[in-house]
Amino acid sequence: MKKIVLIIMAVWFTIPTINGQHSVAREWNEVLLSAIRVDYARPTVHARNLFHSSILMYDAWAIFDSQAETVFLGKTFKDFTTNFNGIAAPTNTEEARHKIISYAMYRLLNHRFGSSPGATETLQNINDLFSSYGYNSAINSTDYSNGSYEALGNYMAEQMIAFGLQDNSNEEFDYANSYYTPSNDPLLLESYNQDYTTIDPNKWQPLSFDIYIDQSGNEIPLDTPAFLSPEWGEVSTYCLTDLDLDILNAGFDCYVYKDPGEPHYIQNSDEDGIDDPYKWHFALVASWSSHLDPNDATTIDISPGAIGNVNIDDFPETFEEYQAFYNFDLGGDSGTGHDFNPFTNAPYEQQMVKRSDYARVLAEFWADGPDSETPPGHWFTILNYVSDHPELEKKFGGQGEILDNLEWDVKAYLTLGGAMHDSAVATWGIKGYYDYIRPISAIRYMAAKGQSTDASLPSYDPHGLPLITGLIEIIEAGDALEGDSGEFIGQIKINAWKGPDYITDPESESAGVDWILGTRWWPYQRGTFVTPPFAGYVSGHSTFSRAAAEVLTLFTGDMFFPGGMGTFDVETNNFLVFEQGPSEGFTLQWATYQDASDQTSLSRIWGGIHPPIDDIRGRLIGADIGVESFNMSSEYFFGTLSTPTEFDFATVKIHPNPATTILNISIVNTTDVNIQLIDITGKSVLETSLNSNVGEFKLDLTKCKTGLYFVKVYDKNNSFVGIEKIVKL
Repeated sequence: MKKIVLIIMAVWFTIPTINGQHSVAREWNEVLLSAIRVDYARPTVHARNLFHSSILMYDAWAIFDSQAETVFLGKTFKDFTTNFNGIAAPTNTEEARHKIISYAMYRLLNHRFGSSPGATETLQNINDLFSSYGYNSAINSTDYSNGSYEALGNYMAEQMIAFGLQDNSNEEFDYANSYYTPSNDPLLLESYNQDYTTIDPNKWQPLSFDIYIDQSGNEIPLDTPAFLSPEWGEVSTYCLTDLDLDILNAGFDCYVYKDPGEPHYIQNSDEDGIDDPYKWHFALVASWSSHLDPNDATTIDISPGAIGNVNIDDFPETFEEYQAFYNFDLGGDSGTGHDFNPFTNAPYEQQMVKRSDYARVLAEFWADGPDSETPPGHWFTILNYVSDHPELEKKFGGQGEILDNLEWDVKAYLTLGGAMHDSAVATWGIKGYYDYIRPISAIRYMAAKGQSTDASLPSYDPHGLPLITGLIEIIEAGDALEGDSGEFIGQIKINAWKGPDYITDPESESAGVDWILGTRWWPYQRGTFVTPPFAGYVSGHSTFSRAAAEVLTLFTGDMFFPGGMGTFDVETNNFLVFEQGPSEGFTLQWATYQDASDQTSLSRIWGGIHPPIDDIRGRLIGADIGVESFNMSSEYFFGTLSTPTEFDFATVKIHPNPATTILNISIVNTTDVNIQLIDITGKSVLETSLNSNVGEFKLDLTKCKTGLYFVKVYDKNNSFVGIEKIVKL
């Protein structure tokens, strides 16, 4: 398999650790991330690899912890039972954990990446790390009955491999699709002679290439890449439950978790094209494409003092709210930034940057990560950066004792891995069912149809693009785009990024923005990649990123990056891959994890990959999954899986969860109860007694830190009734 060499980008986040040597879990995670970078760019598959490896490393730690429960070892996990008869307590727990983790990871990664296009490099990296520890790969026994920690690691990997072969991912057949077939014929990218009007404008369209190169730089020997993972909703989950699931039919059973409902489908506009939500959403993508000209002198403040800080309650629901939330003409959203850095108590310093440089860098930076570790892997690199930051205290949820590096890493990896895995399951189940169109197909389709604004003008069609002065117009006689014999007069033109046809040498040229035929509109991507090979709705980037932001917020106990600022430096003309740029160097900055997540979402619109309707609903799903993964992992960490976690709601009702400032506790039966609010260190934070005459009591959480708490309920005889986890945001 040919590997295409791409321009090497700057290394993601380079703050050295002050916590001493990295843990064995961190070292194996880095090997896995390196393996992902040279494998096929498959976010679903790699979210699963990150999760499964995280389970193994966490379980190897949890075996010898008196409180924690394992996820997989000695448990029935998703109807798969991994027997465990116990093993002798080690004389050196650190050494035992190191050995179990290393043998388990060695076996699993060799299995998962043995046929990768980058297998030569990856297998060498795996062997190098394993050998550096002085371990012997010839020890392949799985019989740990004699107390062999090497054998236990081998056994755990063997069981995880077996689990993976029956978790509905179809790993045995390289994750191939079993049922899905596309509704539309491929869009032919090698020429502009295709009739773009013959497709179903509500359905995904495959792309046909002369040469297809995935986001990791692998040349794929298929001219039309198949839809990646449309049946992934069937894959065994971590924190998603049957309460989240609908089994819907799209010619095959689609397992859809957290169904967001239908996207916007095209309407037959009656001279009001811009009022059709479908047309507005895709026209906005075209509008933001006009921001990508390095010769455009427009500057914006990209500091955390000017952008970000969008409350989830402000996310749009109605079409009118979408129109108010996104700036159609100028780009960006309704975020107005943070008044000051809570760590320095000083305002964030203004950073004025050319909008074109900012938008182009975002489109590439967040595409799959600076080194193409796919979005799930990208958030693991962010987690590792945060873990290394000298201002971070490694306290779970920001409370209690400082954890050692290994405990911090295995717990963080499990929580983030579970969130990334289930985000992939939910997102791709939705993608497979709704099978929604991408901007390149929608915009070319509407442009080929004509315009939907004025029936008295040429090329009127109810499915056409809306006319917008300076952005979408009709080609008239004398126009530079009229054609050699006037053949394009009356057709639609768009003021947008001109596309890969205008770049011969990406190290010295940029395409720029100008008027182009609407049927030749391109997303801001490489001409050998163009758009990911799967449906748009909902955005995987939005879902992954918001889930990760919630995990990092809850796990660290702080919504802000350490020190109130996360950064990434971008050098002049030394970052963009498929064209020259940026024209000036600057620093990407984020105050909070949610700010970074929201920036990810906006990058996909500037990159021409998603309309807003794909974005917001993905963010909302991700927010749910991030909290749910944190809750699930906490159960394992504190060994509360066997403890009742839901009350008899005929007696007590506790809401909302997550909570922000107030927690409501209602008695819905004639009984008296005692209430304790416990933090994760076991300390009682609040206590109260309620009788049946109170009805509802409000606990004030304003002085409680962000993180995990437990509400314990006792009856009037002080007998334990139940416990419920509460997340304080």
